[in-house]
Amino acid sequence: MSVTPLSKPETQTATLSQQQIQYVFFFGGGKAEGNGKMKDELGGKGAGLAEMTNAALPVPPGFTIQTAACREYMKTNKVSEALERQMAAALTRLEELQKQKLGAGENPLLVSVRSGAKFSMPGMMDTILNLGLNDESVQALARKSGNERFAFDSYRRLIQMYGSVVLDIPKHAFEEVFDGQKHKRGVKLDTELTAADLKEVIAQYKDVVRKHAGRDFPQKPLEQLTGARDAVFRSWNNDRAKVYRRINNISDDLGTAVNVQAMVFGNLGETSGTGVGFTRNPANGDKEFYGEFLMNAQGEDVVAGIRTPVPISELHKLMPQVYDQLRDITSRLEKHYRDMQDFEFTIQEGRLYMLQTRNGKRTGRAAVRVALDMVNEGLIKPEEAIFRVEPNQLYDFLVPKLDEKGDIEVIAKGLPASPGAAVGRIVFTANDAVTAAGPGAQKNPVILVRGETTPEDIHGMEVAAGILTSRGGMTSHAAVVTRGMGKCCIVGAGEIEVDDKKKQMRVGAHLLKEGDWVSLDGTTGRVIKGQLGTVPAKPDDPDLQTLLKWSEPFRKLGVRANADIPRDAIAARSFGAEGIGLCRTEHMFFAEDRIGHMRSMILARTEAERKAEIAKLLPMQRSDFEGVFKAMDGFPVTIRLLDPPLHEFLPRREELMVEIAQLEIKDAKSARLQEARELLRRVEELHELNPMLGHRGCRLGITYPEISEMQARAIFEAAVNVSKAGVKVFPEVMIPLVGMMKEMENQGAIVRQVAEQVFKEKGTKVDYLVGTMIELPRACTVADQIAADAEFFSFGTNDLTQTAYGFSRDDISKFLPAYIERGILKSDPFATIDQEGVGELMEIAVKKGRKTRPALKIGICGEHGGDPASVEFCHKLGLNYVSCSPYRVLTARLAAAQAAAAEELKTEAGRTK
Repeated sequence: MSVTPLSKPETQTATLSQQQIQYVFFFGGGKAEGNGKMKDELGGKGAGLAEMTNAALPVPPGFTIQTAACREYMKTNKVSEALERQMAAALTRLEELQKQKLGAGENPLLVSVRSGAKFSMPGMMDTILNLGLNDESVQALARKSGNERFAFDSYRRLIQMYGSVVLDIPKHAFEEVFDGQKHKRGVKLDTELTAADLKEVIAQYKDVVRKHAGRDFPQKPLEQLTGARDAVFRSWNNDRAKVYRRINNISDDLGTAVNVQAMVFGNLGETSGTGVGFTRNPANGDKEFYGEFLMNAQGEDVVAGIRTPVPISELHKLMPQVYDQLRDITSRLEKHYRDMQDFEFTIQEGRLYMLQTRNGKRTGRAAVRVALDMVNEGLIKPEEAIFRVEPNQLYDFLVPKLDEKGDIEVIAKGLPASPGAAVGRIVFTANDAVTAAGPGAQKNPVILVRGETTPEDIHGMEVAAGILTSRGGMTSHAAVVTRGMGKCCIVGAGEIEVDDKKKQMRVGAHLLKEGDWVSLDGTTGRVIKGQLGTVPAKPDDPDLQTLLKWSEPFRKLGVRANADIPRDAIAARSFGAEGIGLCRTEHMFFAEDRIGHMRSMILARTEAERKAEIAKLLPMQRSDFEGVFKAMDGFPVTIRLLDPPLHEFLPRREELMVEIAQLEIKDAKSARLQEARELLRRVEELHELNPMLGHRGCRLGITYPEISEMQARAIFEAAVNVSKAGVKVFPEVMIPLVGMMKEMENQGAIVRQVAEQVFKEKGTKVDYLVGTMIELPRACTVADQIAADAEFFSFGTNDLTQTAYGFSRDDISKFLPAYIERGILKSDPFATIDQEGVGELMEIAVKKGRKTRPALKIGICGEHGGDPASVEFCHKLGLNYVSCSPYRVLTARLAAAQAAAAEELKTEAGRTK
């Protein structure tokens, strides 16, 4: 077969006038109406099919219905007459090219109907194969192929897929029939059922359709086609697709294309097969031809994990010519797209057909490895390589490893689909995983164990620490999705028998039930009984360091870390943090040796008593700050003065009332009873209806200036002490919750006065700054006034989001899922900055603050500081730095570099034009 070179075709515009919009794009006969650049219109799959067709690769012909049709359908629940006309014309063209009629004649045309969005969403939307078969055409197919079993196997697959996808019949209704027939015949494999067996299955499938759908399975091929098309459109908004888009930050507004393609059959016998593969190893990035296939099977058998497939290297032994052709085609595809390709293929009676190519999903480690190798191979440049890795993927370099001290018991081994370690309690369903993991950040680790995962499991996979399946291969649903998520995953552990109804798994003599602990090593594929510890990884991987070396020259935004203790500060420096952007002093007061003094200070009746207790805390705070300053030698450290309301340092009211009641019964004269009563009295005095907007932040420092004085003294004494020891120290004192200029002036004066006192006492000075946390809308609008006294701003975007929206961060989980499901919010505003609202407030503060103080240093220290989209926004605003948790520093560094590099490329492109 002669194959034309892959070239760069001219860009084609899909969007015409509203009256003349081209909905349908044909591909076939060596030419396509679309091309690989049209992912917005044709989706990734359709664009790939068009590009391969234009290169004269062996692609079954067909047509793609563009994404605009889906968007219209989602608004109106119908398709336009223009689409119907164009689809009919494309179908006629396909029939003429193939010299077949859809579902009719002695050689009936059968088609597949597949989804295909701009961004890969593996398994999340729907596919229907063998469309066009009915009671008559199945007989024709049997006569034409000379293989009755193949024909009826194809028909039963169509009824099952169509019933599930189009008619919304539960999959288990069909599975029970099929498994029942295998049990009746005493066979284990699908392929062991005869044509006669499959005819019985089909008859029972039709009964299932009548029972659940209240109608017969449609016999008209055009009715099948339009039903399948509309069902694929609807699948854009199924639950699993919406969850996947939320997890991967894909817009709900894009819609999916629909690809209608002439069927080729991998289930025609032992000279036919189907497979999926990658041009490189998606788990570790090694340059190896990587994939799996099954003979006498259709594509869904491979990716669904129903049968454990065979490594693609075995194809060389079975069909060396097909193998060599496949290698040649996929190698050229990789060079053309200049990226690792994920491809699908079918072999029909010894002839190869390409069904898909797209940029392949990969782990973070693989992404870095592939990017570096492609630079070394001359396929891409270093400045391109930094965009080949998603910033969040760098977390893969920080995934823990199992701590294997002592005896361990390896009970099974599977395929290492996604690396890392995961330790948790076993659950057997996605819903149980969500329940067991619990809401919010404080989740209980769970391991989701399945025979194989399906797209419906996506919500359980999201919350699980790791995934374990007994079936499936390295290209199965579980493997592909977890690699994209960066989660530990082991698949195809065939020794494990999973019984999700009894909620147990058996491995040889071992029986593990729901709630039992298990440990997974996703790097080696080992399944270990019990709860092992984990060891944190170190960011010293040479590949990672090379990528960062390429990216750092672009970065303009500084990256600091939030750290309260020296251990966290040391970790942050190892990840490349350039200072501490938030050191929370209140965390230091909760230590066992301090909480008593803190409570005594709160209970004090006079200022003198309060100062006496505060004096006991001074040396402890000073020691804390000395440790952090030493850890960050040479870098700035921003220390926030006491922020939370005082009642947080006291026992809960309910707990005290229970204790008092018990003590009154046991010993009414005990000293502890009097102490508990005094605590309760103070707790009730401090009680507030809305403590987050109450007596906290700078308001504490104003009403109790001795607290601010003590903390300032501890900071500056620590700074002077370490400075004398040769440590370069740059303290930045941050006043929290300022909303008015006079609040800033009040607290700033205290800090500066104490600083001068300490410098005079110690005979040494250090440079320092006094600034504020911008976390109230009013602070943003009067930032020009506040900047007259504040020498730096740091956005506390957690509280700024709370006060801008009127949302409670602690309670939003009660309604956030409904808001996202209904499209009221696109994402959690506490995870990604709301650029329209909160972002507008930030922009106001930046402009006003720098109008008063042009050199004003401005950063961000909320959790948003580690979110790539928020980091990009901060770069655009012109902030000086972002600050995030130590384990998000790598992510923030790459995100900041990408933001700056993208800006440079855009500017350069503008100059060229």
